[in-house]
Formats: sequence, C-alpha cells, structure tokens
Amino acid sequence: MTLVDTPATATGGPALAQERRLVTAIPGPRSQELLARKASAVAAGVGHTLPISVVAAGGGVVVDADGNSLIDLGSGIAVTGVGNSAPRVVEAVTAQLNAFTHTCFTVSPYEGYVAVAEKLNELTPGDHVKRTALFNSGAEAVENAVKIARHYTKKQAVVAFDHAYHGRTNLTMGLTAKNQPYKNGFGPFAPEIYRAPLSYPFRDGGLDGREAAARAILGIEKQIGAENLAAIIIEPIQGEGGFIVPAPGFLAALVEWATANDVVFIADEVQTGFARTGAWFASEHEGIVPDLIVTAKGIAGGLPLSAVTGRAEIMDAAQVGGLGGTYTGSPLACAAALATIETYAEDGLVERAKEIGSVLIGRLNALRTADARIGDVRGRGAMVAIELVDPETGAPDAALTGKVAKYAHEQGVILLTCGTYGNVIRFLPPLTISDELLIEGLGVVAEGLKQA
Repeated sequence: MTLVDTPATATGGPALAQERRLVTAIPGPRSQELLARKASAVAAGVGHTLPISVVAAGGGVVVDADGNSLIDLGSGIAVTGVGNSAPRVVEAVTAQLNAFTHTCFTVSPYEGYVAVAEKLNELTPGDHVKRTALFNSGAEAVENAVKIARHYTKKQAVVAFDHAYHGRTNLTMGLTAKNQPYKNGFGPFAPEIYRAPLSYPFRDGGLDGREAAARAILGIEKQIGAENLAAIIIEPIQGEGGFIVPAPGFLAALVEWATANDVVFIADEVQTGFARTGAWFASEHEGIVPDLIVTAKGIAGGLPLSAVTGRAEIMDAAQVGGLGGTYTGSPLACAAALATIETYAEDGLVERAKEIGSVLIGRLNALRTADARIGDVRGRGAMVAIELVDPETGAPDAALTGKVAKYAHEQGVILLTCGTYGNVIRFLPPLTISDELLIEGLGVVAEGLKQA
C-alpha cells in the first residue's frame, strides 16, 4: 500500500492510500442506497457517469462509501488540477470562512476579489492593460464575454465553431454544437449565433491550419459579414467536442483576421486553463493573445468561480452595474483561487502536466500501433484523448467507446468520454496523480480495449 507522502502535500487530512482497491463490485451496497435516494429526490435530467457515492478524494484517487478506491482520470472534468482538498486551498478557505462568507462584491467589496483579478491580469497571455470580472460558472463567464464584446463593438453576431461546447445556459446552448444531451428540446435559442468549420486534423483531409482558417473566414465573410460580427469564440483545444487540437496556424490566422476587422477574439479556456495543457493557458502553445479569455474549472480547486479577463478598453465598455451578480466572486471561492494558483506555481504543476502528457501520449501511441481501432491520439499536457473508429472505414465507433468506459468503471478507474460522435475517451487526471497510478489506469483501459 502506497500512501500520499504526507497530508501536507496531498489531501490536507488523513493520508489516503494511493491505490486502486476494489472491496465490492461497483456499485457497492452503500452506493446503491444513495443512488436509490437520488432517483427519488433529484431530477431525472441530472445524470451521473459512475454509480458511486464519494466520501473522500485526494492525490490521484476517489474513495466511495463502500471502501472502493478508484483511480481518478477525470478530475471532476478538469476541475481538481491541484487535487482534492489541496492543503493551501483548505487552509485559505477555512480562514475566509472564519472571517465572513458573503457580502456581495457589488454591494461592499473585499480584497480577495481584487487580488484574484490582479493575478489573472498578470497570468493571462499578453502584456497589454487588462481588467477582470468574476462570475460563478464557465457558462456564465462565456455569456458575459459575449455581452461585453457586443457592448464594445456595437455589433450583435457571434461565431462559434463545429464541435464546440460553451455551456448550458440559453445563450451558451446556442454556441454549443452538440444537440444530445445539451440542447435537445430546450430551444428556441438566442439569435445572431453562427457556426464555422473547425480545423480537425484527423478528419480534415489534409488541410493545414492556414487553409482551414481560410475556409472558416470565407464562410464568415460571405454569410455574416465582418461589419456585423461582434466576436469569434473558440476553445484553443476543444473539450466536450472531442479534445480536438486545431492544426498549427489555425488559431493565429483567426486572431489576425479578427484584429484586422474589429472583431473581438474570445478564447474559451474553461477546460484548457490553469496548467492543464502544460502551459498556464492553451493559447500560449499557439502564441496567440486573445482579446478576452474565459476561465473556470481549474481556477479554484473545486469551488465555483469563473472569470473573464481581457483588454481594458473592451472590459471597461459595459456600463456600471452591467456586470456582476449576487454570488460572483464569492469570498470563499476567491480565497480558494488564490491558494490554487499558488499551488500550481509553487508545486511545479505546469511542468508536472507536461510529464503526465509524455506518459499519456507515449503509452497511448503504443496502444494505437497495436490496435487499428484507435484512429487518433491527440492533446497536450494532461489533456489527452483517443478517438475510436471502425478500422475499415474510419467511422466513429461510439459502441466500442462505451464498452471500454464501462469496463474501466467496473475495474475502479474513473474514465470520461466525449466527442460529437461519442467515440472519444478523454484523459484528465489530477496533476497530483503519481506515474504509477496513471500507468495502472492506462493498463485498465488497454485491457478494456482487449475485452471489447
């Protein structure tokens, strides 16, 4: 049994054994009890991926009520990059809890909000003067980024891309490309939202980044017109859409065109931000500087917080009172965010993400060499995916993907799927996971492919 080194470097509480351990079948009896209560009390539309009842987590494991310890390859969908209950986060939130829990920043401000804004202005790409506004969720921040861009440009149209995911509010559902389960039956959606083709190297027929950008720009110019376009919004690496990494040059060409045409370029880094890709922000890999950057998920160690950071002249365009909300920039979440950012920096987690990426890419490419059903391995840092296909036709194989995920769950590995076609397995381990656990988890996925 391997323990997390000490509570001070892992969970902040009693050290959890860093091991995969199955005491019962998954789900065990106690987890089944909770699931029965969930069915009676929680709306049916609120689903779950794994049928477990979590009681503890830390390092690279999640422990359920039956004593099963599962390898975490999901990080709560890229949220717990610093691990669960990271010591600095626990200490900071506890101190803030003992001071005050809420005043509403737009009623009576406090230092934590300002300090988070200062830190984001410093860390995000570009050396221009910036401003930040804080919100609660990624979708809320995306929606406010669009509001800000429209107010600044005095234009209305917004372009999102094929396979995009930007949230579940009305406006962000319009931006999101995938119908099921995110949009089906929930319309009508906000108007003046348009879609352009993405650079998708695995399925693009050899288009390079500049060629793919030219294709998208031509469609934008002919169907919408730059004179009507407030903003382009894009994930530098798509999340729910399938961890699609655009070909080199695609994002840079879009930024150049947007700048030349007075269009606000918004980078949605909700999933890619905060060390996840082996850089503070995925935009850095392409050398682009967004006008606005949207962050959430990994920002606050599991507490709800999001942000829009961008050029001061754009961010300051909205009238006083036009941005904000009752809980936006909660003092508890701000305390957590400052401690989380410190943890990324002081514990070397940007570099750790690169190391995790090397393990993931190396092991998964080895599997791909031996298994033609793995059509593609892609990603950066600790954000990597495999796309599963019919080896004869290249058609997406969602059924195989589901079988592999189900096997992993039964064997004690938290594994997430994604992709417009439901045929992508994504790997999002916490940056605190050990190589041993990561490799063991990948071994379970490999066995799942064999079994399928």
